[in-house]
Amino acid sequence: MKLINEIKKLEKSNIKKKIKSRLNEFSSFKNKPNDEWFSELCFCILTANSKARTAIAIQKELGHEGFLHHSMKELIECIKRNKHRFHNNKARFIHEARKYQKIKDILRGKSSVESREWLVKNIKGIGCKEASHFLRNVGYFDLAILDRHVLNLMLENKIIKEKPKSLTKKNYFEIEEKFNSLAKKANMSIAELDLNMWYLKAGDVLK
Repeated sequence: MKLINEIKKLEKSNIKKKIKSRLNEFSSFKNKPNDEWFSELCFCILTANSKARTAIAIQKELGHEGFLHHSMKELIECIKRNKHRFHNNKARFIHEARKYQKIKDILRGKSSVESREWLVKNIKGIGCKEASHFLRNVGYFDLAILDRHVLNLMLENKIIKEKPKSLTKKNYFEIEEKFNSLAKKANMSIAELDLNMWYLKAGDVLK
């Protein structure tokens, strides 16, 4: 398959080292406290319908202290200042998520699938994609993050027949199965495949 060949080429380049470093960074979250997990949850709330770089800029400015303690007005001003389109909604979602600020403790003992279900059910502004993104960023490597870059690449390589207009749970899980099969063919974890595919479309390895 052409896509797997392209990924194998990346494995022989300097990108492999960058991807490994990013995966190690995600794995390190098992030793990090609740407030850093909560900061990552807020980052993933911000990534929905926005660019990752915008969410990264907001996270850098606020830090876990800001996400936990800033007033609604301060949250809105920061999000707006960083040119995020949905500053009011995002600030509200972050503010409401504070009741689950001990998110690491809440998810302890749950599987990745159970954790994703809990997040989608309980955190406003979080769907399957954002929940999978958060869990990957805190060290769960077995869930697919079906963002536009990954879906476009799957479509271009005829792994899916069409790009869904909206990702319902049903079609998310159906496409995720195909993504998981691709990871097995490429002989890598789902998280590693995601970063490789993201690089192929976006030209960078973010988070």
